[in-house]
Amino acid sequence: MIVVNKNQFLTIIFIFLNLFFVIAQEENTQEEKIEQSNEELYRELDFLELRGTHTADAVVGTTMILGDYADSELDIFFRLGYKYHIISNLNVNLSFNKYNIALGNNINKGFMSFDLNLEYLVSPYNELSPFVFGGYGYNASSSFEETHTKVQFGLGLEYIIMEGLGLKLFGDYNYVLSNEEEGLIVPDSDESFLRVGLGVNIYFGGNKRKEQILEDIETVINSNLIK
Repeated sequence: MIVVNKNQFLTIIFIFLNLFFVIAQEENTQEEKIEQSNEELYRELDFLELRGTHTADAVVGTTMILGDYADSELDIFFRLGYKYHIISNLNVNLSFNKYNIALGNNINKGFMSFDLNLEYLVSPYNELSPFVFGGYGYNASSSFEETHTKVQFGLGLEYIIMEGLGLKLFGDYNYVLSNEEEGLIVPDSDESFLRVGLGVNIYFGGNKRKEQILEDIETVINSNLIK
């Protein structure tokens, strides 16, 4: 006959309760992971419904040189570009920019730049989202007689007016790694200029990713129903 004393009985109960709580905790943790995964999938689906994995953008705006001349004036610029969203919040983009620098005494010079930026969307799942960007550029006069490298950074605001179409307003600061942007050489005086633009983002792509997300969500729901 097996005799279990009080201490042994309490030890068995303690072990059983601990095992029960461990199993329950593992189940709760698993459910939390599934719920978190679902939330991320739904959020990404919201992003793809509003926007997309690819973007073509067009901008018109104005430019002003910040350099050696005190009589710089505003002049027009336009941009055409392409963006690829690595994740919902982050995209890499390449753009072609054509702009003029206007100074007093009827001085007007044409330039272009090819800019490579990383852009971060603060609220990619909402219609209204601020964004910030920065990167590296290659600057050249219209005739390619003058070429310079530059760095740039900026910020802006985008509003989705309908699915796949966004309206944006932004400004950027460009620091040219040369002091010959205006054609005036001044030692130790690199040039910089500001651009302010209003444009549109045309989003497309992402249908395959949508289908995959819907399949993943359906799989999770079905697995939960089986449980």
